[in-house]
Amino acid sequence: MSDKYKIRLNKGDTVIVISGKYKGKTGKVIATHPSMNKVTVEGINVVKRHLKPTKQYPQGGIIEQTQPIYISKIAIYEPTLKTASRIKYQLTVDGKKRVYAKSGKDIK
Repeated sequence: MSDKYKIRLNKGDTVIVISGKYKGKTGKVIATHPSMNKVTVEGINVVKRHLKPTKQYPQGGIIEQTQPIYISKIAIYEPTLKTASRIKYQLTVDGKKRVYAKSGKDIK
């Protein structure tokens, strides 16, 4: 897939999982992957990898890695209402700014 998707979430945003194995858990966005339509969230979708010994891991063994999760399974977390919300763009004198769709407050 060479298409790039529009991802409204930014690195550092707090998100909540709305479906799947990790439903209800929150975490911060570590990275966005527009080509895959996914984001990586800390503590969400953690898998175990079996590694052979390399220079980086001389012992080898089993490590835990955070894998990307589809954007449709998460939503931005609104701390004032303590629920999931959508992101809305509002035009101001300064330019575009992101706001929570439910309350209309600015996203920091």
